Amino acid sequence: MTNQSATPFLGLAPFLRMSIAGGDLRQVAQSLLEQAGNEQTNAALWMNLSTAFFSIGQREMGLSIQEQALLLQRTYRIPAPRQPARFRLLMLMAAGDLAENTPLDCLLENGDIDLIFYYASPDAPLPPSLPAHDALLVAIADGEANRPILQGLEALLRDWPKPVLNAPQHIPNTERGAASALLQQIPGLLMPPTRQISRAALQAIAGGDARLSDVFDDCQFPVILRPVGSQAGRDLARIDDLQDITRYLAGVADPSFYLSRFIDYTDANGVFRKYRIALIAGQPFACHMGISAHWMIHYVNAGMYEDSAKRLEEAAFMDNFSAFAERHGDALKAIYQRAKLDYLCIDCAETRDGELLIFEIDHVMVVHAMDPADLFPYKQEHMLKVRRAFENLLFGLSAPQPLAL
Repeated sequence: MTNQSATPFLGLAPFLRMSIAGGDLRQVAQSLLEQAGNEQTNAALWMNLSTAFFSIGQREMGLSIQEQALLLQRTYRIPAPRQPARFRLLMLMAAGDLAENTPLDCLLENGDIDLIFYYASPDAPLPPSLPAHDALLVAIADGEANRPILQGLEALLRDWPKPVLNAPQHIPNTERGAASALLQQIPGLLMPPTRQISRAALQAIAGGDARLSDVFDDCQFPVILRPVGSQAGRDLARIDDLQDITRYLAGVADPSFYLSRFIDYTDANGVFRKYRIALIAGQPFACHMGISAHWMIHYVNAGMYEDSAKRLEEAAFMDNFSAFAERHGDALKAIYQRAKLDYLCIDCAETRDGELLIFEIDHVMVVHAMDPADLFPYKQEHMLKVRRAFENLLFGLSAPQPLAL
């Protein structure tokens, strides 16, 4: 039998790397499943198996397997390959799928930082036997299931003896409705109001018993609908009229939704561009740019791998990112000041009027340098900047502070 104590906890990074490279993750999941059948108490193996199932889209199976792993233990580690590690970061996580926690291991893989993962629960928001660490990061996504954990952590971390990054009281700022309210009245920034709306309220609008403008002032077609809690564009749709609402609800069973206005952000040639920006201690860094003829852009389906012209344009954007950052400097600074998160990602675009159009702000977006270097030679340099900035943020936390004069 395999030495269970020697089974490494892998995190997300190797699975994401294999997926990007076109590897057969289903075969990996099957192999891990067969192994787990013989090692019922191997917690790291079961956690790896859950990540494999999440990676192939088998969410419910992944959650069930993860639950079994967390019954065995709640603390996992990815040690730095180079020991002794330069820094030990304790990350507070929540049970859930790949969108539930900050995937820092994808940004920091193969570095000199020990990552210690503790899966918190409302009853045990902190580990009973606290691992040694140099700083603590709250990696937990905002969400109804996680709010009791975040609320419990507020008091516990208020006077924490080590530095705390992404303090729990600020994480609810990333909720779509809260973020849209938070980012109003900022010159040069546009984030349309976003409201939660029940299925019954949408049915009333579709049936003529209520008006779209009742949701918020100046709410008019076209609008965007997505289920509350959905990620990666699941059931995200543009709605152009009342009949579209009826058709949408016929195909989506969720009980509540986010509704916001659709903003046309095409250029003069009808092309859409979406940027991912990382804010690290308030400093902006380019992570990628997706280019598409369709308004709903996801990098993996925007044709970036197939189209060399798109990659050339992305390279130019990243090479000249300082101009973008200067153009939107005040807006980016305001996001940092209002969101109050040390590590934050922004999905955004530019309107034809030159405003920074915000789609989402969050700390759980995937940021990585795993795209093949032969197709994306420019990315290694720029993603290294992101990584170094985060590492420097950590290392600066333990640096001696100058004496106050």
